[in-house]
Amino acid sequence: MTVVAKDDKNLKQVLDKIEGMDEPARAVMRRMHDLIIAAAPELKPRIWYGMPGYAKSASSPVLVFFRNDERMSLGVSEKATLKPSGGKDGLLIPAAWYLDGLDDATERRVAEIVRAAIE
Repeated sequence: MTVVAKDDKNLKQVLDKIEGMDEPARAVMRRMHDLIIAAAPELKPRIWYGMPGYAKSASSPVLVFFRNDERMSLGVSEKATLKPSGGKDGLLIPAAWYLDGLDDATERRVAEIVRAAIE
């Protein structure tokens, strides 16, 4: 199978996973997918632990992912570029964020997180 065909197959699986979610999560997760791809067009989606994940290639480690379990969340894997937040958080490294929806400020922050994860 060619890389393009594999990328297309993986994308379809991710989109199918999102479409199988119940509303209102489906709309939020559709938008989350679009935000991740817009922030880092070089990332390739694929299913990772049953949910959408994004990596630099079909065979490289997932860097960014989102989940829709009891709550929706965005996360970065241990393979992403991780930096301590500093300040009062000291050496803690933010790696996951829960969300109930998306507004302009949250969308901007998602894009920042995605871009930082792939540096």
